[in-house]
Amino acid sequence: MTYAGKNVKDARKRTGLTRRELATHSGVPVSTIRKLEQGECSGVRMETLHALARALRLPTMALVTEPREEGAHAGTRELWAPVRAELMRPPAPDGDAPATPTGVARVLAASVPLYRDHRFTELAAVLPSLLRDADTLSDEGRGVRVRVLQLAAGALTHTRQFDIAEPVVRRALADAQDRMEGSASVNTLAWLRIRQGRLDEALSLATQWADEMEPRMSRATDAELSAWGLLLLRASGAAARNNQTGVASDMLRLARSAATAIGREVRLEHENVRTFGPTTVRMHTVEDALVKDRPDSVLRLAERMPLYSVRPSSSARSRHGLDVASAHARLGQFAEAFGKLSEIQAGSPEWFPNQPFARNTLQTIIDGRRTLTPEMRRMADALHLSL
Repeated sequence: MTYAGKNVKDARKRTGLTRRELATHSGVPVSTIRKLEQGECSGVRMETLHALARALRLPTMALVTEPREEGAHAGTRELWAPVRAELMRPPAPDGDAPATPTGVARVLAASVPLYRDHRFTELAAVLPSLLRDADTLSDEGRGVRVRVLQLAAGALTHTRQFDIAEPVVRRALADAQDRMEGSASVNTLAWLRIRQGRLDEALSLATQWADEMEPRMSRATDAELSAWGLLLLRASGAAARNNQTGVASDMLRLARSAATAIGREVRLEHENVRTFGPTTVRMHTVEDALVKDRPDSVLRLAERMPLYSVRPSSSARSRHGLDVASAHARLGQFAEAFGKLSEIQAGSPEWFPNQPFARNTLQTIIDGRRTLTPEMRRMADALHLSL
């Protein structure tokens, strides 16, 4: 029996529920619960554990004794092998001619759109030399080096290469010159923890930094409000997934107050691609509704998305699209769900295959249909989903 299976069985017995009753309360098929408890289901989804934990009135992590993570596919690791090799290379000898902060900043500025637009093949080709040059910078170029490391850590997290992403983001955090720079790296580290399923650690990290960075609202700058707000959103996301709904709501409420004080969506100097404002908060409100299994609310909230001249990153918009697709699928609106998935895949073809949430949504569509279209089969192949 797996750790999760034993924990589910023990918790169910403590509550006095039968498997069928737990299935009714959680929405998880009784056959899945039986297989999980009997050790016949080794690849249980975090989404399934979250639903069971909600029905059992437990934090999700109470069912997950060991953190779970799904790493990158072989093709992804092969593409990023030169980047990984550069990041593991010993420091350059002192005698090497250093690059200039201006030159590295110029290449970094040209690389950020590759990250923002999910052009990971091009970014993987540029990063080795960019990392090598950034590594030679003196203290004068420290801020530029931090942003290069943040860029690499974000891309590696997107592509689920968690083993190398963590030491890179920790290097960026150690090199940060102030709390604003540090908050960007902490945000990435907390996001990495969420993707690994280490929700307690993500919540603790984001909450601690949000507490330390809480500004005085009457005189806070937009940058200070944004850094604080982004950490609150990260904490809210971790708490919601861990069934700590009160904490999630409190964090989301505070983030909304920061966004209201700013009054628009803004780009941040200490971040490569993240934005903050009413649109970002609304997207997280949609995500929170989905985690709480309220698909009707998801679709209603998504229709009233505030729009400003500054738009959230492609990653934020694509992730929001996955929330909408999942809501349609949960309501049995399979054509709408698949249409949304197809739209996201067309807009972010290199980001899409690394998203387990997209795979789970497509699985829901497949389970609800009698026949599959050729387009669905092609998408299943792209997502490494066995039919």
